[in-house]
Formats: sequence, structure tokens, C-alpha cells
Amino acid sequence: MSKKTKQETKEQNNNEKVTKENDNLTKEKQTKLDLEEQIKNLQDSLLRSQAEVINYKRRKDEEVSRLMKYANEDIILGFLPILDNFERAMNMDDDNLDDEVSKFLEGIKMVYTQTINLLNSFEVKEIECLDKVFDPTYHQAVVTACDEDKEDDIILEVLLKGYTYKDKVIRPAMVRVNKK
Repeated sequence: MSKKTKQETKEQNNNEKVTKENDNLTKEKQTKLDLEEQIKNLQDSLLRSQAEVINYKRRKDEEVSRLMKYANEDIILGFLPILDNFERAMNMDDDNLDDEVSKFLEGIKMVYTQTINLLNSFEVKEIECLDKVFDPTYHQAVVTACDEDKEDDIILEVLLKGYTYKDKVIRPAMVRVNKK
């Protein structure tokens, strides 16, 4: 081979080496960029997962707190019809009763008072509604009547008392509402 050809072959080999090295460097850079992108995606995914766990825990804690707050609601709802019956018994005309029945009625009033005090200790409150403006959140209109002396939507009569338990209406009051 001639001197020129050897020189050209050598240069060509050197060029091929440089090209291969550049290709290898480019591949390494691309691999490095791909790995960095993958790390970034995994870190983002980890942060999202951690946020989801935190949000789940917060929602679970709120739900447990709500359940604990209103845990006695079913028991209280069971007491309310008993309380209604006590009130009906107490509305008997005390003047026309003999002495023994009068004492019995007095005992019923004492039990009623104790029951009211117990319910109040559990934050059960009667909804005040007589002569108030009708509010569907607290009242259930069962009957309407017309009283010219009162404004529209004023409660004329309470047919069945309503109650709140803590900050929640557990039984709306059944009322007669004025409609002109």
C-alpha cells in the first residue's frame, strides 16, 4: 500500500474511533437524561402517594370523629317517643283526678324532668318554634291554618316537638304554619 493510503486508512480509523466515542458519549448522556427523568417521575409519584395517604388519614380521622360525636344518636332517637308519651300523660287534667292518681302523675312529672335533664347533659335540645318563622331545616309543616292576626309562615302550633343533638337536627318539629 502506498503511504497515502495507509495515512488515509489511519485517519479513517481515527475518525471512526472518534465517531464511536461520540456515539457512546451521546448514548451515555441520553441514558443519564432518561434516568434523571425516571428519578424525577418516581419522586413525583412518591410525593403524590404520600399526599394521598395524608388525605386518606385526614378523611378517616374526620369520619371517626363524626361517628364518635353522634354515637348516641340512635339511643336518643329511641328515647324521644318515650318522652312524647310522658308529655301526653302529664297533660292530663290534674284537678279532676283523685289523690292516688294525682300522686302517680306527680311521679311521672319527676321521671319526665329527670329524662329531660339527662338528654340535656348529652346536648339534646328542644327546638323552640312556637310563634317563630317557619324554617324547613328545623320544622316540618304538617298542617296550614289561617290566622289574620299573625304574619305568613309563623308557626301557630307545635304538634310534635323537634330536637337537636349537638349541632344536628335529629327530629324536626311537626308544626302548624300560618298561611293567609
